[in-house]
Amino acid sequence: MEALKARLTSCSASCSPSHRWRAINYALNHWDGLTLFLDDGRVEVDTNTVERSMRPDCDGKTEFIVQRQRGRRRELAILASLVNTAKLHELDPQAYRPMCWSALSPGEPEPSVARAAAWNWKAARARSLQAAA
Repeated sequence: MEALKARLTSCSASCSPSHRWRAINYALNHWDGLTLFLDDGRVEVDTNTVERSMRPDCDGKTEFIVQRQRGRRRELAILASLVNTAKLHELDPQAYRPMCWSALSPGEPEPSVARAAAWNWKAARARSLQAAA
């Protein structure tokens, strides 16, 4: 990987600005993230798992276009991300979504991304169900 990085660096210095040049600079600017999978075995090489999980949501494409016209693309993208994260962690998206909105809402005294993370929510919910039984 170091040889590849050295080659990209030398190409970047000698290339004229073009699509290839932008791609090389993108790779170099995001090098740590692009090579993270080499140091951390939990990180997947690609995002195919997430992309495949979103593919069945064909209705979402039309909704995205409609919401884009209303200026609500960001909210719809967040919702799609939450639903697919819940699916990947075998959670019920209908049960998971309201907790995310409350945990991340600006009105909360301390918005908590950690509390909203699917794996943390799943573990907390399992503990509360176990305590109730």
